[in-house]
Formats: sequence, structure tokens, C-alpha cells
Amino acid sequence: METITHWISHYGYFGIFSLLTLGIVGLPVPDEWLLTFTGFLVYKQTLRLVPALISAILGSACGITVSYLIGHTLGIYLIKKYGTHFHLTEERLNRVHDWYGRIGTWALLFGYFVPGVRHLTAIVAGTSKLRLLTFGAFAYTGACLWVATFVSIGYFFGEKWSQVLNEIQDHLDLALWIADALLVIYFVVRYAFKRSPRS
Repeated sequence: METITHWISHYGYFGIFSLLTLGIVGLPVPDEWLLTFTGFLVYKQTLRLVPALISAILGSACGITVSYLIGHTLGIYLIKKYGTHFHLTEERLNRVHDWYGRIGTWALLFGYFVPGVRHLTAIVAGTSKLRLLTFGAFAYTGACLWVATFVSIGYFFGEKWSQVLNEIQDHLDLALWIADALLVIYFVVRYAFKRSPRS
């Protein structure tokens, strides 16, 4: 954390942009911590709100685009060569492609809120040959929502930002399980409705 603090103090908005780009691509950058700390710096009037938001959104968009391009250009090659080491096969790739055809694009929007998933959703989207226009619509909207959420936490909670962030992260897994359960229920009900005879 001290390295990130020093980086932002030294490079300002460019530091926010570059760190988020690297974090989204997959490097070990605590993205939520960085965004919330950025909001706190806006609260302290060390940074200005609009440039901070723009830097964070552009960094997130740039990082997830790089991940998408990696999946789009190298995905099949990497899966064929190294996929078995990570239990990732061409058969699974085909299932993911079908999944994206139904609901996968929403994972690009909400995947930002799941640590360790952000860059994977983009790589899978690129590997499954999701159209760039569709990818951008969901991924960049997700970037805006994600950045605004965590920067706002740092800004509105001020000195208590770290405590609030820890509490959010503690409950995030539970929220994700609930969201997954609701999503499964929704599609089961939808499928059952479509299969039921119409009068």
C-alpha cells in the first residue's frame, strides 16, 4: 500500500491511470483500495474530483481492453498450449462462448466488483470472439459504475474510508452468492415458463 500511496503522490492522475491499467490486466494491484483512497484524496482536496474520475475510468477501460485483445489474439493459442494446466480446454471455451451468447456480457458489467475476475471476463470475452462494440458497451459502462462506486466511498466516508471498505469486502462474497442464486432462479423460472404449454 505504501508503494501505491507514493506512486499516486508522485505521479498524481497519471499514477491512478497507470496503476488501474496494470491492475485490470492482472498485476497484483489492490484496485478497490486504490479507488477508495483516490476518493479520500478528493475528500482531502489533494486531488480534484473530475480529473480523478476521468483518470480512473480511462485506466480501467484501457486495462480491460488490453485483456480483451489478449484473449482475442492469443486466447486460442494459449488455451491449446497451456490450458490443460489450468483445467481450461477447448470444450470449456465452447461452453463459455454459449454462456456469453445468453448472459455472459453482463459479467463484463458486474465483473468489476469481483476481485480477480475483472481481467478474466475480458480475456474470455476476447477468446469467445465477442464483438468489440458489444464488449465496449458492457465493459466501459461497468468501468464507470465501478470507479464511481469506490471513489464515492472514499469521498463520502472521508476518514472512515478504510473501515468502510473492509466491511464491504467482508460482505462481498455473501452478496455474490446471493446474486448467483437469484440469477439461477431467474433462468430456471424463465426456462420453465417457456416450456409450459400455452393455452
